[in-house]
Amino acid sequence: MTAIGGGGAARAAVTRLALRQVRRPALVVSAVTAGVTAVVVAGYESTAGTALDAAALAALAENPAVRTLFGEPFALDTPGGFTVWRTGTVLAVLLSVWGVLATTRVTRGEEESGRWDLLLAGRLTVPAVLGRHLAVLNAAVVIAGAAAGIVLVAAGTPPGGALRYAAGLVLVALFAVATALLTAQVMPTRAGASGSALAVLGVGMLARMVGDGVAALGWLRWLSPYGLLALVRPYRDDRLLPLLVLAGAALLVGAAATALAGRRDVRAGLVAAPAGRPPRKWLLGTVDGFAVRRMSRPLAGWSAGIGAYFLLIGLLATSMTDFLSDNPRFAELAAQAGFTELGSVRGYTASLFVLLAVPVGVFAASRLAEFVAAETDGRLTSLYAQPISRNRLLTAETLATLGGVAVLVTVAATATWLGAYLVDAPLPLAAALAGTWHVLPVVLLCLGAAILALGWLPRATAAVGVLPAIGGFLLQVLADSADLPGWVPAISPFTHLAAVPAESPAWPAWWIMVGIAVLAAALGRLGHRRRDLLG
Repeated sequence: MTAIGGGGAARAAVTRLALRQVRRPALVVSAVTAGVTAVVVAGYESTAGTALDAAALAALAENPAVRTLFGEPFALDTPGGFTVWRTGTVLAVLLSVWGVLATTRVTRGEEESGRWDLLLAGRLTVPAVLGRHLAVLNAAVVIAGAAAGIVLVAAGTPPGGALRYAAGLVLVALFAVATALLTAQVMPTRAGASGSALAVLGVGMLARMVGDGVAALGWLRWLSPYGLLALVRPYRDDRLLPLLVLAGAALLVGAAATALAGRRDVRAGLVAAPAGRPPRKWLLGTVDGFAVRRMSRPLAGWSAGIGAYFLLIGLLATSMTDFLSDNPRFAELAAQAGFTELGSVRGYTASLFVLLAVPVGVFAASRLAEFVAAETDGRLTSLYAQPISRNRLLTAETLATLGGVAVLVTVAATATWLGAYLVDAPLPLAAALAGTWHVLPVVLLCLGAAILALGWLPRATAAVGVLPAIGGFLLQVLADSADLPGWVPAISPFTHLAAVPAESPAWPAWWIMVGIAVLAAALGRLGHRRRDLLG
């Protein structure tokens, strides 16, 4: 093995390592950012350009439900402003969540697994290694955010608005990367660091939604990265102050993370795990119980987030349906974005229940990705040494994940029903349950794809697993917005979901998707049984 020298050679080697770890997903995220922006700005004239008069724009801007769910509308009479309103929050969430997960994976994850031990035994300190990774991650999100601005300029929108918008996307992502780096110094595990950073982003999104929806609490947007992005108001005000606040926050958090990196031990966080405690043996008697135990904490976090969001959906049911009934053109625009039947409470909730397949599908894929990570890091070695087949362990993980999926869709239904009940919206609990459980085929496709990748391409488990949900939803929205040939949206599983509870379930398509998921899982189990263990 060739040793890495000191000085510039060592730093260059670490930079190349970081680049190799993030270059492919960074290219994918950049392509998605550019593609989504291009499709929406290109389709502006056909979707909104000729139909939004002054009265309609005023009604949209004043409706608290619209502001809460989608952000404050502004400059919708321009292609740039409409594109920012339509895609800004979505792309900001995409870049920031990817930034968090990539940061914790290549820093805390590598350190926790022991793959940095030899590297840190040399001349480079922990802050130096983290600094090189931070530089690469920052460059990646700058490229991704700049892609949106370049597309908008190429489409003929004013460069000033495009520059402010791209800068806002970049700064939100930089703040997310810095936050993840900070939590990676505080928390002793990758899971804890990722969860803490995502919780910060979740609170920020909640602050943005409340600040946009309640005029008296508009100041909350200054405390949220997503709120600050909205306050820039590209193509109308092009405000600079929110960008400066966001840049200052990112710099402050990043500096704190770098400073704290030198104050902890390798493989440890500032919050140390308890050195001694009474044994907690619950659910350790069987492999099935152990799988449930490993899932319990993440499931609690996912349940809280999904429950809070769908409680808000229920609370806004009456306000949103009244608005769309009075403004049918916006209902048409929503239908073109994939949200149909929004004029009634059942149709409104059915359209938003479709979105549930995305987070629940990501949850399912993440559980299988965690199973692969545990195998790679050697945390399952003692189990593999027992007279238990590998597929028996995979079965336990799969069943536990299915149980978690059932909990999440039930939480979403119950929260929506409760919110609707509080505002006297006509939505029975049975109807809400029917709507959330109807999205299960898409979730099962995610689970099946993740198992397939686990068997044959284990290091791509997460990416392949989320493809049916994230890729399918984006494909449907883009195909509808760009008026692509009918066979293109037919590839998306979302196209084949009925708007339950507003419509009757499409059972043939439902069972076909379930069958495809089962087939993918069976092929994955075959590969899992035949391949070598990782690690």
